[in-house]
Amino acid sequence: MRHVLLLGTALLLASCGSKPTTIEDLYSKDVTLPGGQVIHATTMVSEWDRARGMAFHNSLAPDRGMLFIHEAPGTYSYWMYQHYIPLDMIWMDDRRSIVEIVENAQPCKTVASQCTHYGGTKTAIYVLELGGGMAKKYNLKLGDTIAW
Repeated sequence: MRHVLLLGTALLLASCGSKPTTIEDLYSKDVTLPGGQVIHATTMVSEWDRARGMAFHNSLAPDRGMLFIHEAPGTYSYWMYQHYIPLDMIWMDDRRSIVEIVENAQPCKTVASQCTHYGGTKTAIYVLELGGGMAKKYNLKLGDTIAW
């Protein structure tokens, strides 16, 4: 009987809400900025995904981004090795409040050991990457809260 109830509950929950229509939808969230703008962000949860991040991307639309989710709060620095476009990086704490912003981090065009590391000076658990200049365009500032 217990298994029947669990199966029924699972089927009921599966029928609720919108369903992903593409593989990208499975790994993304709509992120709402303080000004109400919505960014469709690819989520990076595994260590492998976080390490790869935006590497090898040639472009990033103004309404797109990448949301990195770490297992626990910590100080996480990022770099631009094998990146082709400038990025804005926004670190958030467990309340999703912005604790650090790096604007227009430039791609690293040298060997990995010489690439600059950005941020990671404040305790955070989330990092949102946007195209270079978007943090300023969206007027993001320390203390703002981002929702998803």
